[in-house]
Amino acid sequence: MATRLVQINMKAQDDAALGRFWAEALGWGIDSEGPGVTNLEPLGFSYPDPVAVCIDIIARPEPKTVKNRVHLDLATTSTAHQQELVARLKSLGATPVDVGQGDVPWTVMADPEGNEFCVLEPRPVYRDTGPIAAVVVDCTDPREMARFWGGAMDWTLHEVTDDCATMRSAKGVGPYLEFIRTPDTKSGWNRVHLDVRPYPGDDPAAEAARLRALGATDPRIDQSAIHWTVLADPEGNEFCLLAPA
Repeated sequence: MATRLVQINMKAQDDAALGRFWAEALGWGIDSEGPGVTNLEPLGFSYPDPVAVCIDIIARPEPKTVKNRVHLDLATTSTAHQQELVARLKSLGATPVDVGQGDVPWTVMADPEGNEFCVLEPRPVYRDTGPIAAVVVDCTDPREMARFWGGAMDWTLHEVTDDCATMRSAKGVGPYLEFIRTPDTKSGWNRVHLDVRPYPGDDPAAEAARLRALGATDPRIDQSAIHWTVLADPEGNEFCLLAPA
């Protein structure tokens, strides 16, 4: 049994407007499974496929108040491409932000609702990821996160150090999942989180039990009205275990 990362979930005060921004930013298509939900995926994409990690944007009334623990890194192919992408994102409503990054070769920005993301300088490792180079999770212990998520998913661990842990689909496609050591601590409910799915035929209850045995915990929320399971990883980051597909 195993799961795989299929999408990230973003909360937004205006899911449709934020969806339009990210669709333009990534060159993806827009759909909606119902009011207050905007779904983004590459054009011609057959979900789920490790070639892409999709985005679900869910309407919530609360405004963003703290730096997100999960963000996207966008890939570029050249210095000129990086400059062009930053300019295009500004025209779509993104703004440069200072999160204490100092003098770095990448550009830190925020989308129209304040969600941080990075436009990376060209790096060979991300040459075949698509527009999203990596989904990045802030943490205090990358080794522990690698242990948990390496057991939770069938993705391949590429690097594990005290400062960074990196994973990618075992098929060698799509974006990376990276756990970066930061001095910040988690504060409140994560506005951006990971969604994982078991494979067809797997037992969701058994998979939830397996994840708990690895160190996942149950957030103290009422889950009676939802058909998926909300768990938290060893650092308290919420994630959703969706139905097998």
